[in-house]
Amino acid sequence: MSIGVLVALGVVMAISSENVADVITPLSATIEFIALLVRIVQVVWGPLIAIGLFLALLALWSVGRKQHAAPAWALPANVRTGEGEPITPSIVVKALSHLGLPALRKAIKEMGDGGAAMLSPIVIAGCGVEVDVTLPLEVSTIEVQNRRRKLAENLSRHEHEVFITIPQAARTVRLWIADSGALDEPIGPSPLVTDETLTANYKTGKAPWGQDLRGDAAELSVYQRHLLVTGLSNQGKTAALRSLALWLSLDRTVQFWIADLKGIGDWAMFDGIAQILIEGLSDDHVIQATEMVEDAVEEMNRRIEARRNDPTVVFEPLIVVVDEAQLAFMCPVKTTRITEDGKVKEGAPYGGSKATSRYFMAVRKLHNQGRAVDVLMWQGTQDPTDQNLPKLVREGAHTRASLVLGTESQARMALGDKAVDGGAAPHLLRQGLDKGTLVVASDGIAIPTGQASITVRTHFIDDEPAAEIAERAKALRNGATTLRVIERDAERDPLADIAAVIGDAARLRTDEVLKRLHALDTAVYREWNNGRLKRLLEEHGEEPKKSHGVMVVRRDDVARALANRDTDGSASASQ
Repeated sequence: MSIGVLVALGVVMAISSENVADVITPLSATIEFIALLVRIVQVVWGPLIAIGLFLALLALWSVGRKQHAAPAWALPANVRTGEGEPITPSIVVKALSHLGLPALRKAIKEMGDGGAAMLSPIVIAGCGVEVDVTLPLEVSTIEVQNRRRKLAENLSRHEHEVFITIPQAARTVRLWIADSGALDEPIGPSPLVTDETLTANYKTGKAPWGQDLRGDAAELSVYQRHLLVTGLSNQGKTAALRSLALWLSLDRTVQFWIADLKGIGDWAMFDGIAQILIEGLSDDHVIQATEMVEDAVEEMNRRIEARRNDPTVVFEPLIVVVDEAQLAFMCPVKTTRITEDGKVKEGAPYGGSKATSRYFMAVRKLHNQGRAVDVLMWQGTQDPTDQNLPKLVREGAHTRASLVLGTESQARMALGDKAVDGGAAPHLLRQGLDKGTLVVASDGIAIPTGQASITVRTHFIDDEPAAEIAERAKALRNGATTLRVIERDAERDPLADIAAVIGDAARLRTDEVLKRLHALDTAVYREWNNGRLKRLLEEHGEEPKKSHGVMVVRRDDVARALANRDTDGSASASQ
């Protein structure tokens, strides 16, 4: 119709002007006008879009200014339902007044300011906020602590997202309230993995263990501190313990004796770093681990005696690690010896929690005096009880850390009454979901003033990056001879075993050779002493000699004895 009207108009104009070309003049003018509009839109479209977005944001700001919040349709689903609601003073006071404590509710109601005076300023603390609550006279801190789940629900949070601790001020509880879902997000990788130039210093350094709940770096000093890490199975205990050892391995002065009683290769990367590495969960491996700890006691006594003679003497740190230590405490095997009339007589048990237990007593001795001469005991254990983690042993650790546990009584065994009474609650962590999260009680880590513990989310270092860190440590140490447990699939060759335990050393003290033989195979070398060692070497034309007044076994002498034996054996065979 429009085209028809334009053509009709053109006919009228053509008749009037007596010019046939005017028939299409209106239609051409209309087309040119439309083209002009298109060009105008092409020029102003970009700026128009930008201005439109700005006007839309201005409209949203106007709505927010009037309503003091975003409109409901613009909020995330969890916020629309109340979950993750921002923490304000009124929300905290309301949550406290509905805790089911009549005295608290009455006190808040009677306050002229509606309870605001109870609260300190709410401050951002990592992935959450923190506020101190000064309680009325009628309410005790333990009453609030015992209602953690109810308080978390009143704050629109899950139980694991609210932590209640006791600061230094009297009648005060400190609430740390996580942003909704923040604790389910993983933390970053360990600096040990990302920084290949990182080194360690046993005395002055701190291990980069993880992050606290504020998101700040959590660093642990291990200097002259015995260590205990406990928790349920498969929650990250070995990983947390191993990450500390990996960091400390970058200090070339530190020696390691390690017994991994799980025996699945979690500590295999320490082959070439540790002087002793025991891997396995059998009773034989537990015996090896027990005798390793007893050897550490002998080393401690040697150092103490040397310190008496020369107070200025300095020793290299020795870290004795027993992972899955509950197997050592629960071992039923007893020491046996053969009497002169050929009878087998049982003696002290290897395991147990009494003064007759060899493992228990060795650990107690290290706890009593080891730190003075830098011989330290690190233990990892599952599911603590009085049977698999005796009271005297667990209380001898300077640094006590716990992953998730089943009950509050276990939490008290792991961390002590003071820490649990102060708010430490590893039994409230979520099994499986809070892997690697530790509650730590130690003076080796920065703990907020007035608190007895701190919660640390540890960095997880997987086997492959752990092996890479171990290779860096080996490069710093120029290698080390590691004694490993060898399964007794065949009859032992004592002379070859002596050569193996000496390794690349030019000479070793006879007591050190015996110690290494014991670690190599307890069942075979349990009764060996200096006389037995001397007789073996004499049978092959050699014997221990003195060096600086100490009896030693020389590598060259043992190699010569092996060569002579092999030569004699070949000659006998040819004859």
